[in-house]
Amino acid sequence: MLGILGQRTYRHLFAAQALSLIGTGLATVALGLLAYELAGAEAGAVLGTALAIKMAAYVGIAPIATAFAAHVPRRALLVCLDLVRAVIVLGLPFVTEIWQVYVLIFLLQSASAAFTPTFQATIPDVLPDERDYTRALSLSRLAYDLESLLSPMAAAALLTVISFHGLFAGTSLGFVASAVLVVTVVLPGPQRPEYRGIYERTMLGLRIYLATPRLRGLLALNLAVAAGGAMVIVNTVVLVQSEFGLAQQWTALALAAFGGGSMVAALVLPRLLDKVADRTVMLAGAGLLIFGLLGAVFVPGYGWLLPLWAGLGLGYGIAQTPAGRLLRRSAAPEDRPALFAAQFALSHACWLITYPLAGWLGAAAGLPATSAVLALIAAGAAVAAAGLWPRHDPDTIEHEHRSLDDGDPHIADAARTRHGFHHAHPFVIDSNHRNWPRPD
Repeated sequence: MLGILGQRTYRHLFAAQALSLIGTGLATVALGLLAYELAGAEAGAVLGTALAIKMAAYVGIAPIATAFAAHVPRRALLVCLDLVRAVIVLGLPFVTEIWQVYVLIFLLQSASAAFTPTFQATIPDVLPDERDYTRALSLSRLAYDLESLLSPMAAAALLTVISFHGLFAGTSLGFVASAVLVVTVVLPGPQRPEYRGIYERTMLGLRIYLATPRLRGLLALNLAVAAGGAMVIVNTVVLVQSEFGLAQQWTALALAAFGGGSMVAALVLPRLLDKVADRTVMLAGAGLLIFGLLGAVFVPGYGWLLPLWAGLGLGYGIAQTPAGRLLRRSAAPEDRPALFAAQFALSHACWLITYPLAGWLGAAAGLPATSAVLALIAAGAAVAAAGLWPRHDPDTIEHEHRSLDDGDPHIADAARTRHGFHHAHPFVIDSNHRNWPRPD
């Protein structure tokens, strides 16, 4: 898996991602503690609202930003967005009211909504080989998991010598370091899409996503992932500090256990995906999330919480990491940025549901009831994914064209039929293929 770091451009991009994630991890811990300082036992509701605002920015901004950024140099865009995020996050230590947290979170995550899909869509162009790209996905997941593991531990250590407000400075430094690393490489430009209006470019990725059966299944799995992740991210601080009466450092350690479980998933997935279908692997991950959430209904103390959170992290990583492989298979290269933006928006729409639900329901009905409700949501999503994503899901599909003209180059190798032209090739939704072929 580490062999792909021999490619200089990818190595710099991976390092930029890792440094940015470390900073973001410090901010995640600090944001939970800031919410607890401002709202006490109601911190879950405040944090749930703040994260819902984050998701709203992701859902609304990502497709629009991708449509406008189609003709902007990728390197310049990524560097500018990193620097914007570095400036915004420096305002968080100075907030004194809850509404100020909400405003800054919206501005910060609006910039991230433009940055992340652009970054994700660049990697398949840097690593065109599917095996390399699969390993890059696992390495990226590993970076996220190491952040989940190491950032809380670093935060716990730093909290012994500084207040949590100082953790936001680490976030800003992470974004600046990311920008510096991106400047040092030349990135492949996006393949120019055919001209479309802003509205059509904005909706392109959503149209491809919702017309592709495997991606409709992925959307359901996104909801299962969001249900498990929201329980951990929103309610760990309340569970550890209010229910168990422990200090801030134990909150960080519980979050690290979740990251550790997901890191194990990232380490085993490259070889597993060489042998087992993506659908089977991802549905198994959703199953682990369901059992983990059911276990959280009955967790008696902190000693049980750590292995339970690690198990949830394992399911989270298994269900989520292969998503990039599905996106890569499901669009032409020039349409990938739009499709990655659609995944970014739709997956975060799921978090927009589960984040406030985890926070508000936790405050109103208690954490056991909240975990039970989220388990039911994850179970329903897993069943839907199994139904929406066909078990037989080949890349090359035989299909017929009935509306293309005889001289169209796309059907040059097609056989004429009674109704049109018949041929087979790796199938994606595009201007020549508006709908998915119906199974025979």
